[in-house]
Amino acid sequence: MAGAAAGGAELFYERLCTAQAASGLSVLATIRRDPARAQRLRAGGVNPVELPFGGLADLLTRPRLRRTLRTFAPRVVVTWMNRAARFTPKGDWVLAGRLGGFYDLSYYRRCSHLIGNTRGLVQWMREQGWPQDRTHYLPNFATDLADTAPVWPACIPHGTPFLLALGRLHRNKGFDVLIRAMRRVPHIPLVIAGEGPERAALEDLARREGVAERVHMPGWAANPGGLIRACTILVCPSRHEPLGNVVIEGFSATRPVVATAAQGPTELIRTLDNGVLAPLEDDVGLAAALSEVLDTPSLAQRIAQAGRQDYDTAFAAPPVLAAWQQFLSTVEH
Repeated sequence: MAGAAAGGAELFYERLCTAQAASGLSVLATIRRDPARAQRLRAGGVNPVELPFGGLADLLTRPRLRRTLRTFAPRVVVTWMNRAARFTPKGDWVLAGRLGGFYDLSYYRRCSHLIGNTRGLVQWMREQGWPQDRTHYLPNFATDLADTAPVWPACIPHGTPFLLALGRLHRNKGFDVLIRAMRRVPHIPLVIAGEGPERAALEDLARREGVAERVHMPGWAANPGGLIRACTILVCPSRHEPLGNVVIEGFSATRPVVATAAQGPTELIRTLDNGVLAPLEDDVGLAAALSEVLDTPSLAQRIAQAGRQDYDTAFAAPPVLAAWQQFLSTVEH
């Protein structure tokens, strides 16, 4: 895995590797150099190999990776996203590419199998010409937050209701739509926990919309699970969201989730059953969805409990690890 220092796909890679190692599977994690990630993996019982995974001028990573894999002699090698797929050689192992979005499939030309973390993504792979028996649905799991203590951010008085959104401050995440929606959701504050290139634009938008005093952007959260457990509603306003790990985390924490109808949340949420879906690019519609949940405690409780049931059935570690083990033990060249 040669991804960024932070991000949902990267963090799930860490969770999956450490959970698989804890289950008794022999795991070798090979990552782009990142001391913090390496330390977290070691703390989870996985001793990673760190390689440069650089740009086009990087002539060292591929041969080093080949030697590493030959020494480890794996049955299956999983490349995690584009850059890792570009560097990973063929060998005696089954080579599978794991995608978390609608990536350029030319990176995966050496792979004999593809893995998608949503059914919609797997269907798209097949529409691009990949055979059904070489495309596989393996969902993400989220940490079980049931016993996590609620934590209020420093900008919100303890015990105060608040809305929470998490993620990189990027246009795809739709935080601008959420900020505009706050005009129609009076009184309750909003916390957007994340960092990214849109910070200045979002802060300016909050001032122009007259909601700056209620919109807080404290940066990346040290304890996102505690924030999720404390929030009144977890909001996922994304324009583009292939999966929506945050939705699964909301399910795990038994919090009501309101999301826009991007592909991932649409696959996860049955509106007014285990969450509420709002139209894309529609601040009025998003505000209406938030207000409905805030004004109807029985609805908030019901969708939160249904989300938790879905988590236990499909997105907790045991069922997801079992699905991965079935794939790893049976997949063939």
